[in-house]
Parts: sequence; structure tokens; C-alpha cells
Amino acid sequence: MSNKKIFILLPDGVGLRNFAFTDFYNKCKQATEMDLIFWNNTPFDLSKMGYEEIKLQQKKSNFFLEVLKNARNEIELNCNIRKSKDAVYDSYRFPFSYKTLKSVVKRTVTCFVIQLFNSEKGLEKVRTLIRKTGRKTDFYKECSELLKLEKPAFVFCTNQRISLAIAPLLAAQDLKIPTATFIFSWDNLPKGTMVVETDYYFVWSSHMKQELLYYYPYIKVNQIVITGSPQFENHFNVDNIIPKEIFFKQNGLDVTKKYICYSGDDVTTSPYDSDYLLDLINALRILNKKGFQLGIIFRRCPVDFSDRFNLILASNKDIVSNIDPKWHKVGEGWNTILPTSEDSILQLNIVAHTQLVVNLGSSMVFDYAAQKKPCAYINYNPKRHNGNWSVEKIYNFIHFRSMPNDAVVWLNSPEDIAYKIENMLGDEINEVVAGAQEWFRKINQHPADQASQRIWDGIAEICKK
Repeated sequence: MSNKKIFILLPDGVGLRNFAFTDFYNKCKQATEMDLIFWNNTPFDLSKMGYEEIKLQQKKSNFFLEVLKNARNEIELNCNIRKSKDAVYDSYRFPFSYKTLKSVVKRTVTCFVIQLFNSEKGLEKVRTLIRKTGRKTDFYKECSELLKLEKPAFVFCTNQRISLAIAPLLAAQDLKIPTATFIFSWDNLPKGTMVVETDYYFVWSSHMKQELLYYYPYIKVNQIVITGSPQFENHFNVDNIIPKEIFFKQNGLDVTKKYICYSGDDVTTSPYDSDYLLDLINALRILNKKGFQLGIIFRRCPVDFSDRFNLILASNKDIVSNIDPKWHKVGEGWNTILPTSEDSILQLNIVAHTQLVVNLGSSMVFDYAAQKKPCAYINYNPKRHNGNWSVEKIYNFIHFRSMPNDAVVWLNSPEDIAYKIENMLGDEINEVVAGAQEWFRKINQHPADQASQRIWDGIAEICKK
């Protein structure tokens, strides 16, 4: 190819963890002669890390593009229900906001668009409207002028669900620059979150490839590249594991204890997370009376800034140590809370220095599987839960249907926890670890430490065409 520039489009902070805070950049330099440039719409200054970047200045999406994006999402879920005859897709809908006049207007217009185009053919028209609207924006014109100047060989988008990525990708396509997007999470495709349309789609696994073909039949097999996700590569960088004595001292941990990680969820996924943490605390007190010396490392969900754990943490300092994720909050939305490179190392060490993880349906199961350690999933409703949420609803999500029966230990009641944790600390847990690793291999292409390399191989192959 005549130009070796590769643009990595960061429409928001989600892609930082996978592409800026892993070995992705270094592997590019090692594997290719390409020049990587981050097309950066995040507040994070990547130049401080020695990366070349071009800043995007667009912070808000076009109003009508947002309307069309939301309408597309709802119509896709409706089509999925009709196609599969499965009502689970209703559970992926988020309630609309009515807090401001603008939000009321947006909701009203969105409902009108849904009513007008609520079919497979209507969905095609909405997709066409998204492209036409994107091309009419000033942002599209700005991106087009920049691309004409820079002439990259390829534009790779790190997130398929952000409307701010529509204009840059359309501008590239109109200039005959090949484009691709990365499906950034294991549960994204059933949710109807595809916003951008690119020439190629990079996915985690063969399983995700089949999902992509099912939900988006206009995508062809030769447009899909299976790579795995770079987010797990840090677990294989053993040079970043801090010696136990140092890590424990840094975080005020007791070297005589064995620790269990309680990995928190966001408020929407698990509104009663504090109840579950308290149940785990009570179970460990039972085990410690039997002679165990156990403690809990509490790692909250990085986008959860609620105060719901404060009282429990303050009242149980003898058994729970709080280690906050090293993320940086720059706004109110979940996608304005940015990861840091330090947090990847922190997470690696929490996994390395704990025996197992307890949570409600989190992908942390794969982080622990990468280090050959078990996970326990909470599987009961707390006493004070209401009818709007249930644990059954969580585990009915599509992405859990890929799960082998023995991939986790199921905690089916508060009374289950103590004796099942005791069993998990023994050798018989090896079968569960093997099940988790089998699930990990299905969800994420292996070897898991070579995802960045596969992404670069895919980009290089496309650029040769």
C-alpha cells in the first residue's frame, strides 16, 4: 500500500482499555511497518504516553442521528422478537429519560420513527436515513477534509455503538478508505447496539461471528475477522505482577489471610449488590470461626460511583478491604468514565493475589479463568428485592446461553455461600476451572494473549487488497 497510516478511531473512552492500555500499539510496531495514529475523541491525552494522535473536537452527536440510533435499536429488538419468538429481547430496553424538555422531544420523535418503520424493510430505511443524516453534518465535512489531508490506508473504530463514530466512518468510506469496527463486549450483539456500518467487523470468536451473521444478515462472511479481545492480554504479562508482600503492603492487606475478590456490578445490573456483599461477609465470618483466615477485596464496578456500599465497608473493615478501580471520571455518562493503564495492572494483581471471585454474572469470570482460578455466581434474589428486577432476568440474557453447566459455582442462597466457598478453596474446584476455561475459549479466540497480533494481521491483510 502507498500509505502506511492506520487511524484507530476512539469515539469515546471504551476503546482505551483495549487499544491504548494494552500491548496493541507495541505489537503494531513489532509486527508491521504501519504508522498507528489514534483519532481521538476522548479527553485523555495519549501524546503523554508517546502515542501519535489527532484530536477530534466533536463532543455531542447530532440530535436527529441520536433519534435514529435509538429508533434503530428499538426496531432491531422488535425484529429479533418476531424472528426468534423469544421475549428476552424486551429486557434489553432501557427506559427513556423525561427529565428535560429536550429529552421529552427526543423520546416523542423517536416513538414516531419507531411506529413509522417498525419492520425489517423499515429498518433498512432507518439505516439509509442514518447514512444520509450523517453525511449532512458539519462533523462529516470536517472528518472528510482531515482524511483527504492525512490519506490513511485504513480506519479502525474501537466501538460499534457510538453515534459519534458514524460521520468519520462515512467520510472514510466515501473516500474509498477501508473501514472496520470492533465489537467491544461479549454481550453486545443481542442488545441491538450496532450503530456504525463498516467494510469489516472484528469479533472475539467464532461464536460471536455466528451471532453477527444472525442479527445482521446484510453482513457477509468475508467481512468478519475473528481476533479475540485485547482486554484479557494483561493477564499473561507476568512481569506486571507485583510480589505478594509488596502488593499487600500497598493496599493495607493482611499477609496471614487468603483473600476472595467481590467484583461489583453497576446499579442497573445489580441494584442489590450491597446485600450480596454483606451475605459474603457473613459467610466468611462463619468460615473464619472454623479456623480459616479469609478476607475480601472489594472491587467496585468502575462506572458505579454510588454510596450504597459505604456503611457496609465502614462497619466491616476487619474483613473487607476496598480497592477502587483506577478509572477517571470526566462526565456523568457511563461512557465518560475512562479507564487508565494503571487499572489494567491493578486488576491483574487483584486476580493474581486472590483465590477466587464472587459476583453476579460478570465477565470477570474470564479474567479469573485466564489465571486458572474459579468464579462463583450469585443466583438468588435478596429479601428486599422488588418486582422490577430479579436474578432470573439477569441469567436469562442471551450471552449466558453459551455457558457450560460447570463453568462457575452457583450460590443459590445466603446459606450456600460458606460451604461452597470452603469447597472452592480445595482441589475439587479444578473441574469448575476447566469449565470456565472451556467457556472462555468459546467466547474469546485462543491463544488469548495474541488478540492484538491477530487484529494487526487482519488489518495488514485488508490493506493488501
